[in-house]
Amino acid sequence: MRADLNIDFIGKRKTYYTISLALIAIGVLVSLIFGVKLDIQFTGGAIIKYSYTGTVDKQVANNIATKTISGAVVDVTLDEDYGTHTKTVQLQFNKNLTSDQQEALFTAETAQFKSNVLTKYSSTDVSPSMGQAFIQQSVLALVLASLLIILYIWFRFRKIGGLPAGITAFIALLHDIIIGFVAFSVMRIPLNDIFIAVILTILGYSINDTIVIYDRVRENRRLYGSKIPFKDIVNKSINQSFARSINTSLVTFMAIAVLGVFSIIFNLTSVTAFALPMMVGVVTGCYSTICIAGPLWVSWETHKEVKVKAEKDRLSLEKEQRRLKVEEAKAKKLK
Repeated sequence: MRADLNIDFIGKRKTYYTISLALIAIGVLVSLIFGVKLDIQFTGGAIIKYSYTGTVDKQVANNIATKTISGAVVDVTLDEDYGTHTKTVQLQFNKNLTSDQQEALFTAETAQFKSNVLTKYSSTDVSPSMGQAFIQQSVLALVLASLLIILYIWFRFRKIGGLPAGITAFIALLHDIIIGFVAFSVMRIPLNDIFIAVILTILGYSINDTIVIYDRVRENRRLYGSKIPFKDIVNKSINQSFARSINTSLVTFMAIAVLGVFSIIFNLTSVTAFALPMMVGVVTGCYSTICIAGPLWVSWETHKEVKVKAEKDRLSLEKEQRRLKVEEAKAKKLK
């Protein structure tokens, strides 16, 4: 990629803001229309796993479970451990199951799949209160991570306006979090601990890329000082880091894409649930670093400069008005 790249990222920042807001609005609208799937880790419920041989029909297993456990919403997934070559069928329920219900379910499923040698592999019960506690802990982890990021950037770039840099970087990260949430919602992947892992990974990846550009801004600010406007310094810094950001994101995306393809081929649902939203996160992280964080910082500083100029103009006007009043008073005395 050309070293003398000169794209006007700052001049087009309103276009980038509009694109991001439109994507977020569409994603949130889709989430509201189709709903957000929550795993039992958030809502409470039960997960029953059976190992089996041969082939199991997911829909048949779902129908048997629905008939056996009245009033339950069941989600069935198939998985395979390629280390032990163990095939498992997972039945996830939206409510807790008693030991009698679990026994009745096992009896019904084994009667249907006699040739598949079903064996109880594992069972997990999560109470609603535990689910709420997990949500609170997850939100707390995201809040603490975001707060530490702001403090770190504030301290590291304190000589060139650390607080605005930290806040604008946080807004860019918030953009990535929302897009990540939308990706899970649109792909109909339940929100669980994998969602938290994806979001924290995206935050780490995105902020690392943003700090690279901010470091370049600091170097160029030291090099050029006030010779060129701040917006030109930021634009120059983004262009200088552009090739690095794109190449890093492309390589990362390709690696995760390969992981995602193989997880789909081998029906590794937990890996797929991580890989697909993470691919979206890599793209949006690169986009927010280049098109959101730096331009937002410029918008912040431009707004501050406008306010300072407006205050100076106001003080200058008041001074001029006082001067005119004094001259008018002198003129009256002379009359």
